[in-house]
Amino acid sequence: MKTSPTLGNRIMAWSADLATHTDHPGMLTCAYMTPAHRAVAAQLDTWMHDCGFDEVRHDAVGNVIGLYRAAPSAGVGVDSETNSGTTPSTAQNATPATSKPRLVSTGSHYDTVRDGGKYDGRLGILLPMAIVADLHAQGLRLPYDLEVVAFAEEEGLRFGSTFLGSSAYVGRFDSTVLEKTDAEGITMRAAIEEAGLDPAQSAHCATDISRLKHYFEVHIEQGPVLLDRNLPLGIVTAINGGVRRILTLTGLASHAGTTPMDMRHDAACAAAEIILYVEQRCASVPGLVGTVGTLQVVNGSVNVVPGACRLSLDLRAPQDSMRDAALADIEARIEEICQRRGVRCHTEEVMRKTASACAPAEQALWAKAVAAHEAEVYELPSGAGHDAMMVGQVASMSMLFVRCGNGGISHNPLETITVEDAQLAAQVTASFLQELAATC
Repeated sequence: MKTSPTLGNRIMAWSADLATHTDHPGMLTCAYMTPAHRAVAAQLDTWMHDCGFDEVRHDAVGNVIGLYRAAPSAGVGVDSETNSGTTPSTAQNATPATSKPRLVSTGSHYDTVRDGGKYDGRLGILLPMAIVADLHAQGLRLPYDLEVVAFAEEEGLRFGSTFLGSSAYVGRFDSTVLEKTDAEGITMRAAIEEAGLDPAQSAHCATDISRLKHYFEVHIEQGPVLLDRNLPLGIVTAINGGVRRILTLTGLASHAGTTPMDMRHDAACAAAEIILYVEQRCASVPGLVGTVGTLQVVNGSVNVVPGACRLSLDLRAPQDSMRDAALADIEARIEEICQRRGVRCHTEEVMRKTASACAPAEQALWAKAVAAHEAEVYELPSGAGHDAMMVGQVASMSMLFVRCGNGGISHNPLETITVEDAQLAAQVTASFLQELAATC
């Protein structure tokens, strides 16, 4: 399959157009079921029809799903000049007339964080849309149904309900979140109804999981690794599992001038030791990351030895065993620090997510597709969560990262990619789709 040399330009233009829909003029903010969010959904619907999707539907939670149907028989849409150099066997991949074809799914989210960037999430929707438009323009089909899913919500900005769109798509929607309220006291149920959708159907949005062969997601890296190595693309090995905790340290508030140094129970000093150990422990293992992102001296005063301190702990790793080993060491060190300093520690765990490994077979197909375009094959884990984690609970999944500019910054208006990287990512993804055809 030959790919158009203008896919990158189309993706960048679409990204800029979508960014004009915002909850707050002067910055890109697109929260779930706001007028801006609904405008983006409507625009995606229009573009999907223009691209040549056979069916475009909106489910009860606001996901916009475009279906590009399979060829009547295998081999249609695959020619001898494919970029990957692979031509699937027509006989081997023929789809019986009495059975439905396999389903491959891709996509990402179209909501944003507050004052976010143009490409986080949306690249993974617009890039496969551009590929479908290219296929349609050439009269080509794949030997499987292809769904491109614009997930309505992943960030949780308005209701704190992360992965809402993808959980509905795989039939694991938690209906209790419908009663969550936003800052103005509006329930999610009311917001969905205001958009003209039926929240009662939110638990019945699942795609045909029995046919779902694979889900993949193309996403900006949201970090500096690819940029630092001067690489346009990276193949994701796993989405890190994470644990978040809130630690409350209680020492003894006392007079800063009259309490001798060796008689203090300083909660802030205990926190400082803990923070430095987290850094030391996590820096010792490649792929493991640990962060103390919030730190508060409770009722602190310039002339009082800190009696209480509250801090967060965020640990992430591509394997749960790696993360949990670090957590055990940190727990032991916290106990030692607190005992030595005469400080008590109360721990509250607020989040735990299992690591999601990308499918090895599809990682190999990505590697073949990347190499076919004379780009270096580079693998890395994802430190951020993605909708692929949720879909990966019911099907094999994989991810392709695209290099970020501006130091790798994301969730920020400075977030950027180049048109050249967008073009290459589209070409590699088209080759991946061809490689995947050989396995269907």
